Amino acid sequence: MVLEMAVVEQRNRGWKGKMAPVAARSAGAVGVGVAIFISVALTTYLICDRRSKKKNISRKNGVVEAIGNTPLIRINSLSDATGCQILGKCEFLNPGGSVKDRVALQIIQEALESGQLRPGGIVTEGSAGSTAISIATVAPAYGCKTHVVIPDDAAIEKSQILEALGATVERVRPVSITHKDHFVNIARRRASEANEFALKQRNLQLNDKDTAKINGYESDGYHYSSLFPSDCQGGFFADQFENLANFRAHYQGTGPEIWEQTNGKLDAFVAAAGTGGTVAGVSTFLQEKNPEIKCFLVDPPGSGLYNKVTRGVMYTKEEAEGKRLKNPFDTITEGIGINRITKNFAMAKLNGAFRGTDREAVEMARFLLKNDGLFLGSSSAMNCVGAVRVAQAIGPGHTIVTILCDSGMRHLSKFCNVEYLSELGLTPKAAGLEFLGIE
Repeated sequence: MVLEMAVVEQRNRGWKGKMAPVAARSAGAVGVGVAIFISVALTTYLICDRRSKKKNISRKNGVVEAIGNTPLIRINSLSDATGCQILGKCEFLNPGGSVKDRVALQIIQEALESGQLRPGGIVTEGSAGSTAISIATVAPAYGCKTHVVIPDDAAIEKSQILEALGATVERVRPVSITHKDHFVNIARRRASEANEFALKQRNLQLNDKDTAKINGYESDGYHYSSLFPSDCQGGFFADQFENLANFRAHYQGTGPEIWEQTNGKLDAFVAAAGTGGTVAGVSTFLQEKNPEIKCFLVDPPGSGLYNKVTRGVMYTKEEAEGKRLKNPFDTITEGIGINRITKNFAMAKLNGAFRGTDREAVEMARFLLKNDGLFLGSSSAMNCVGAVRVAQAIGPGHTIVTILCDSGMRHLSKFCNVEYLSELGLTPKAAGLEFLGIE
């Protein structure tokens, strides 16, 4: 509009060659000025228009709104090597540093809405680290505290991070899930104890011995625990393995984001499973959108899920030969691998599974750091091993998505420790991807 008005004005002033020299010079000066004005106006408009079209630049309302909507990136080295587009969902960019932020948020929000958790309450969880860190990140935003029970063979920096976040941390020896002192079972007890302790405190304040209820828990006696603050408003066991809020976090969030970021043009999805929430939520959503999308599991050593998916029987080679280990997860990868079917994993829609090894995960982590600048944790590295295996199975020209669960920052003492790997005979040696049969 501005340009058209300027042209009309110039025509009215005599662009027919009848202007005097001085008038012509004046008109020329005016023309240059108008041209400059138009150029500046158009440039300003284009910049403002471009800025207005950018996504995700709006201000977030607290840490909770910063969870999710993570970038989906092309992993260049793996894509170039396989002839597929291998894409990684950068979950390590969540505020708490992992994919588990989504789960923690969903669990806490649903618990508050249902009344199972109250502001001032304590969220308890048994976790190898990432979910606990996410709960400790999210809980304070809702006025809650965190109590974590963690196996003592988990990387020590996870406990240090939890304590820095203000969580109460119990480190316990790894035992079978059937044992009463398995870290998950202890966490469940802590929630009940917190409810009983809160009930005692309330009755003392009311000076009333009548039976009362806190978060649905009824007490016929009092049990004091120094683990809980005096203003404790009861406990809630997050139960990430069996709580289907885990599944819903990925069915409602991660899956739709992947679909939108790929414009629905993907051929396969692959991920490892611990609780099973990620692989179940994403696979279910994607296959509802397009049944032709193939979804796969990648499983570490010691886990029975590979056998369950491929053979329908839950056992591992080691167990079948009577070589049951003290720690049933014979792997250095943390947070993935399990020997039972959780409610979350039972929701998964899988077309097959691949077995990964510790060496492959270690080599993959070093390869990606060297070639892509990606500093990833053990489960992320295993997922990338799975992505290459899928690419090899379905052939070039396909788009494959996986999850980059967390960074290597919380794996410094073990998975990323040279001495630790050397003691296990896992010092990385590969120059390229020959450990996956790619020369």
